[in-house]
Amino acid sequence: MSDFLFAMPSFLLGMGAVLDLGGTMEIFNTSSSPESADTLAIANDWSAVGNDIRTAAASTVSA
Repeated sequence: MSDFLFAMPSFLLGMGAVLDLGGTMEIFNTSSSPESADTLAIANDWSAVGNDIRTAAASTVSA
């Protein structure tokens, strides 16, 4: 699963979110268009699939 469209907050931002009842601290990664966001997310997903296949192939060969 890709976390491309989600921000990775720090510990302190997480602690501050407890007091942010209005949701004003929510930050998301943005793209210029929905199509651009989809393209980047799909490319990131396929990259993760490729990494999983390489890891599985390497562990099979070394076993």
